[in-house]
Amino acid sequence: MFSLLRLILFASCLLTTLTAFASAHRNLPLMPWPQQVIQPEAGGSLALNNRLIIRVEGDDLGDAVPRWRQRIGLQTGWEMLPQTGQGQKADILISIAKRVNAIPQPDSDESYSLTVSGDGVKLAAVTRFGAMRGMETLLQLVGNTPQSGTLPWVTIHDKPRFPWRGILLDPARHFLPLETLRRQIDGIAAARMNVFHWHLTDDQGWRFASEHFPQLQQKGSDGLFYSREQMKALVQYAAERGVRVVPEIDLPGHATALAAAMPELISAPGPYQIERGWGVFKPLLDPSSEKVYAFIDTLVGEVAAIFPDPWLHIGGDEVDATQWKASAHIQQFMRVQGLKDEHALQAYFNQRVEKILEKHHRQMVGWDEIAHPDLPRTILIQSWQGQDALGEVGRNNRRGILSAGFYLDQPQPASYHYRNEVYPSGLNGEDRLRPGDVAHSWAFTMPRLKGSAVRGSFTLIEHDSRWRGFIDFAGRSRRLVHNLEWLAPDRLTFSVDSWMGEFMPVVTLKENQLSGYIRVGNTRYPAEGERMEKMPTGIQPSLPSGQQMQDNLLGGEAALWSELVNPQVIDIRLWPRAFVVAERLWSAKEVTEEENMYQRLAAVDAWSTVSVGLQQHAQVQTQMIRLANGSDTLPLQILAEALEPAQYYTRQHLKFQAGHYDLSEPLNRLADILPAESDAIRRLNLQVEALINHRGDRQAMQAVRRQLTLWQQNIPVVTELLAKNTQLRPLLSVAKQVEAISRIGLSLLDAREYHRSFSANELAKMALLLDSAAVTQDEVVIALVRPVEKLLRAEK
Repeated sequence: MFSLLRLILFASCLLTTLTAFASAHRNLPLMPWPQQVIQPEAGGSLALNNRLIIRVEGDDLGDAVPRWRQRIGLQTGWEMLPQTGQGQKADILISIAKRVNAIPQPDSDESYSLTVSGDGVKLAAVTRFGAMRGMETLLQLVGNTPQSGTLPWVTIHDKPRFPWRGILLDPARHFLPLETLRRQIDGIAAARMNVFHWHLTDDQGWRFASEHFPQLQQKGSDGLFYSREQMKALVQYAAERGVRVVPEIDLPGHATALAAAMPELISAPGPYQIERGWGVFKPLLDPSSEKVYAFIDTLVGEVAAIFPDPWLHIGGDEVDATQWKASAHIQQFMRVQGLKDEHALQAYFNQRVEKILEKHHRQMVGWDEIAHPDLPRTILIQSWQGQDALGEVGRNNRRGILSAGFYLDQPQPASYHYRNEVYPSGLNGEDRLRPGDVAHSWAFTMPRLKGSAVRGSFTLIEHDSRWRGFIDFAGRSRRLVHNLEWLAPDRLTFSVDSWMGEFMPVVTLKENQLSGYIRVGNTRYPAEGERMEKMPTGIQPSLPSGQQMQDNLLGGEAALWSELVNPQVIDIRLWPRAFVVAERLWSAKEVTEEENMYQRLAAVDAWSTVSVGLQQHAQVQTQMIRLANGSDTLPLQILAEALEPAQYYTRQHLKFQAGHYDLSEPLNRLADILPAESDAIRRLNLQVEALINHRGDRQAMQAVRRQLTLWQQNIPVVTELLAKNTQLRPLLSVAKQVEAISRIGLSLLDAREYHRSFSANELAKMALLLDSAAVTQDEVVIALVRPVEKLLRAEK
């Protein structure tokens, strides 16, 4: 997957992808999937050449047409000839009905209709922004034949499901150069998303250059900040691609960098220094000081002069109230104001800030913690806490967007983000007992590497030998479980999507005791518990009405926090998974088929590399060359396909335990460049399932055998490479385990193919080896354990 040869082959597949997708039912290499796609039964395609003419009527799109022609040249390999004058017929005619402000707005019309036929391409849109979205769809359709470039005959009517579809980038922790930001904006536009959320300040850095308070960037940025001219230029760059820029200035917390520059505004005396660690820290603005509000007024004026978007994000999250509680004058201020606690004090602060924003014609966005009855309903809540919190926002007729489940700094499978629906869903009575049901409930505890243990219970319900169930996490609403399977009479597994990732217990229920492990994403955590005497009451999901959801829940944002992200790996972390989030926010709710999503994701991954210039493959290749240190990278690439980075926040928590959770920790491990999930393992899982379900499936048998043999034979070569490099040496034991697991898999295939059987002792030894290999090592997980474990279970 990672070698340059494979990348070239992957990109060349883009040339024939169209044919493969067209053969499938109603399928094209599009992501997000449009609202309506109509393909003629007889098929047909439009030939293109390097003299292609694009003409725009109804608005002036600046240099968009040359950009689009250049990208067609990149996709086809052509040297595009200069576009000729107005007299000739356009190959692609773009008709815009209404000329609007070139700066995108929250209510900009992004709808379009696209027709490709023998007469050419006609793209009709209400505004320039719909035309931009339609052109990204068209560019995804460009394919190649030996004779020419082609577009399939198709009619598409399309518009986004949600108006707010964004990506948060965090240059406050690891600084991101402008070139990096521009490339991500190109990706945002290519994914038909429309918001770049720019997290400009935090404990580790103040990146907004202030004219009135230059000490902020002088003392709070380590010299890494964006000038006024640079920010204005980036806003213009984004606008030309139909992308809004929403700035975030974190208030009143996440303020250590601010405190280093202006300690007089903080609730406890300094001095302060820029924070080098990751986490939640104590410096808070003093909400009793009029100097603070004067400062914010001036600063907001500066921000508003650069960023034309009507929304301004104030952060407002993770306020550690220690300084407020310890300050005598702040406590006295609270008594005078009649504020009963620190939450009320923050609400008072936010009310004052909201008035300042209103003065500057801006509306407030903030994280869950800013929600309070005393704030006006015009604010927007960005929820990191999930559908429970977002459901309350909608029920209270406040507006909100979802980010929980879209955190791309957490390595998670694309399918997990794909299932993450913005609208909260109910249980449809599936948790209620019916006549003939038999239920038993189990309490569980799962310790984590950092923070409190996860506690809760699950209930299993049997009716006529069929099972269903639900789970109650402590303090969270009840959820139905899926894929419930008894692995043995006293051992079961099921899955449920949680705020941590896919949550999959594999537990033994014996003599009223629960034991085993819970897989969070791909990482095992120990679990213990006991049978409960009665079924828990639980918390029902908070569901707004359908109209409340439609009116108040405006979409979502993927978030890429940068504790483990720097410019050298950002594309690996962000792309192509962000396209999956884009589809969830653009496409119809009913577009949910995961295997189809993965097929289209592979196509858009290649397309975004060639057409958009995203660097997820180039960055992997560069870091592979560095790690190989002069050796051939291919053995390392083959090994890497059997591995995944430990998912959820496991890597962050391991660094915290080791005392390395800070800026000085280099992002130079193999774990830093592995994709969030191994596509080779995902495909192998499908082949193993096919083999188990259809014992005589020769094609599946050969595919599984070929892959396992490749990994097994690769180990002697890759072991030499690992031994030469300090950063790779901790993976020597991992490589040996991959070899052993491959050997187990091949022996299981032999037994299946030649009708052999294993003794119970032999099977137990295999299971023990797989269990020992499933632990996290050097922040990676041997993903190969999962499909081989599936083969082993099928033999028992």
